[in-house]
Amino acid sequence: MELISQPSAASPSPALHPCYSPEAHRHFARLHLAVAPKCNIQCHYCNRKYHCSNESRPGVVSELLTPEQAVSKALVVGANIPHLAVVGIAGPGDPLANPEPVFATLRELRAQASDLMLCLSTNGLALPEQVDNIVAHGVHHVTITINSVDPEIGAQIYPWIVWQGRRLRGREAAETLIAQQLRGLEELTARGVQVKINSVLIPGVNDAHLPEVSRVVREKGAILHNVMPLIARAEHGTHYGLTGQREPTAEELAAARAACETSSTMMSHCQQCRADATGMLGDDRNAEFSIEKVAAETIDPQAAMAKRTAVRAAIVRRLENAAPAPSAAAPPQRSTVVPLRRPTPEQPLRIAVGSLNGQTIDAHFGHLRELLIYDVSAHEARLVERREIARYCHGPVTCGDGETALAGAILALHDCAAILCSRVGFTPWRALESAGIEPNSEHADKSIDQALRALYDGWRANGRLMMAMTPSRATAG
Repeated sequence: MELISQPSAASPSPALHPCYSPEAHRHFARLHLAVAPKCNIQCHYCNRKYHCSNESRPGVVSELLTPEQAVSKALVVGANIPHLAVVGIAGPGDPLANPEPVFATLRELRAQASDLMLCLSTNGLALPEQVDNIVAHGVHHVTITINSVDPEIGAQIYPWIVWQGRRLRGREAAETLIAQQLRGLEELTARGVQVKINSVLIPGVNDAHLPEVSRVVREKGAILHNVMPLIARAEHGTHYGLTGQREPTAEELAAARAACETSSTMMSHCQQCRADATGMLGDDRNAEFSIEKVAAETIDPQAAMAKRTAVRAAIVRRLENAAPAPSAAAPPQRSTVVPLRRPTPEQPLRIAVGSLNGQTIDAHFGHLRELLIYDVSAHEARLVERREIARYCHGPVTCGDGETALAGAILALHDCAAILCSRVGFTPWRALESAGIEPNSEHADKSIDQALRALYDGWRANGRLMMAMTPSRATAG
């Protein structure tokens, strides 16, 4: 099989991978392609459902894709979400139990979207035999799920595996799986691939054992260890769900992570994503990119790649130049006066706008997925950039719980003097004020040009923005 020549698999930084970096996940999107239906092991916590759109957990997808459909979807998503940085294959089964469609997909992605990082998630059973293929296809990051390095404990998690045409059970199955996982981990890291380990915290089974798992995988070169809570609900039809195995409490999860933690090697922002997750962590947009919708869309892959490259560079520049993001819980100030530089033709006023229709100030701050960034001078108001952000609110009753999204939005606004929206909630209003950004909802439903001109003229006249927290300017939502 002839492959495209590729750079070193270790060349892309994990700092750009939203699943590997707590900073990157606020700015970069990822896409999981569901081309791997078969699995070679059975886990007591897993039940793969292939056509379910109402669950958010690993192993669940709405549509299975052929390699051709998967590549088309990646190209369309990459054209519509220009901050897409990573394309991964995570199931719904195990990618390495489906080598033909998986590597066909990866090979075509390298040919048509070479700017995107590639990653895989695997249980590791077939990993050592596929390391050469993984490296040859330019896969930069691999996640291995390792729940135990003790066969006695592993036998309580895995009822069986299929190995070399035989179904193994009990200790023999667990012993074989663990040996393959650790061998594959060593071989990947020796080849320069970045490896993250996922472990499912199962109370009474492996909870006390996870620090040993963490020690072993770090010694073998893993750069991150992600301890995830067990999902065990009867309606999911898993063995643990049906037999009453309890899920860990938040306190137990925190304690397990603390027991495993060494330096910066623990991950805590995992969302336990579906195998067809699309977009930012915590804001899945997969429903926007069904097979039918993808087939109806025409894009220019080269233009999309150029836009992604420019957006990625702009995000990196912002992160390099920005001060640390302020806490969303910073104490509010009832009245703040923020002096600003007087505008000149060389230094226009930069204002962010929340607009769904691109014409008027019609968007609630909490519902924004995109900021329109304008430079406003005495002569013009010029749209200079569109910045994607994670949505702060998710429905009419769940505003105010997205501290990570709010911190990311404030970081995205770091060079803006103000943001114009139709409404802004109390919590984000106070956080924006504390960051020196004026939240303004006084121009709701007015045209963008009219609102920008009014704000600019007021600033030009006063040389400063007066920000007072009043009920008329902030909403509870």
